[in-house]
Amino acid sequence: MARIRLGMVGGGNDAFIGGVHRIAARIDDRFELVAGALSSTPEKSADSAKALGIARSYGSFDEMAKAEAGRDDGIEAVSIVTPNHVHAAAAKAFLAQGIHVICDKPLTSTIGDAKALEKAVAQSKALFILTHNYTGYPMIRQARDMVASGQLGQIRIVQAEYPQDWLTSPMENEGLKQAEWRTDPARSGAGGSVGDIGTHAHNLACFVTGLTVESLAADLQAFGSGRSLDDNAHMMLRFAGGARGMLWSSQVAPGNENALKLRVYGDKGGLEWCQEDPNYLWFTPHGEPKRLLTRNGAGATEASQSVSRIPGGHPEGYLEGFATIYNEAADAIRAVQGGADRGTAMGVLPGIDAGMDGMRFINACVTSSASDAAWTTL
Repeated sequence: MARIRLGMVGGGNDAFIGGVHRIAARIDDRFELVAGALSSTPEKSADSAKALGIARSYGSFDEMAKAEAGRDDGIEAVSIVTPNHVHAAAAKAFLAQGIHVICDKPLTSTIGDAKALEKAVAQSKALFILTHNYTGYPMIRQARDMVASGQLGQIRIVQAEYPQDWLTSPMENEGLKQAEWRTDPARSGAGGSVGDIGTHAHNLACFVTGLTVESLAADLQAFGSGRSLDDNAHMMLRFAGGARGMLWSSQVAPGNENALKLRVYGDKGGLEWCQEDPNYLWFTPHGEPKRLLTRNGAGATEASQSVSRIPGGHPEGYLEGFATIYNEAADAIRAVQGGADRGTAMGVLPGIDAGMDGMRFINACVTSSASDAAWTTL
């Protein structure tokens, strides 16, 4: 099958997340990156395009969307890997031209922009895919499968945490671009750690359990001197159906690099998964010994095996999980090009609905914390 012609907005040759998206798009050989508006100025964009071997460079995403839509060999999809405040405008420009959008999370920087983007997605025939990459891990797919098949019984407790330590010192004052924009409300939005990594933990909890958060009580802190956005947050969660949960996100917890964890407990058993050891899933049927399930090992389900690329015992992780999102995005794009319904083509891919859930989560966290951790409906 021919590779999908891909463009990129943001993600110049010195940008971490741009590099991740480019690698992920190449792993299964489903995309060819042919165009980009890679930086904030035409000159920087051209320099990055040359360094990365990208054929066509543009000075802005508006110029790129119009020009590529007018070409017979124009891009079929675009990756948006900019700071959050650019997501909405860039995505709308490409959706208006019928070009499929693969966008980094969170959805946007403001709830108003999110609602406008939601409307644009509804009016477009193109797909909108949000890169909640942790949903692409094989053992997360297995956990979701096990919950759905009833192996845990009625879900009672959901515990999610995502601690990091990279903002323990004021990196935003030391020239680190990733820290500068993530601690800036104008570019990041109303949430700091809750928007950057808390949304991943929230999305993962909902993806695995199939539950939605109805309300929460949040306590957000900005421990870093002079910071206006949270760098640590604690939340209590109430899920539809009666389950209860807790979520902790932090970027000032020394000793934690990327320690995303999820624990789910029902009346028949429990599951535990850690992103830093992603090929293992611990399953404990009630009253029985704890069992270790491994990627592509004994007991692996079809849901897990279908997104696993190599034999068990060989590590798969962050880049492969990201690549699963791109691989399934390619399947979805080809499906709708062949006449399939958008909803059917998306399958379990996170899209605009997951993005809006994330924005409501951020908004509820900020609102609740400002009201002294009052319970707030999403």
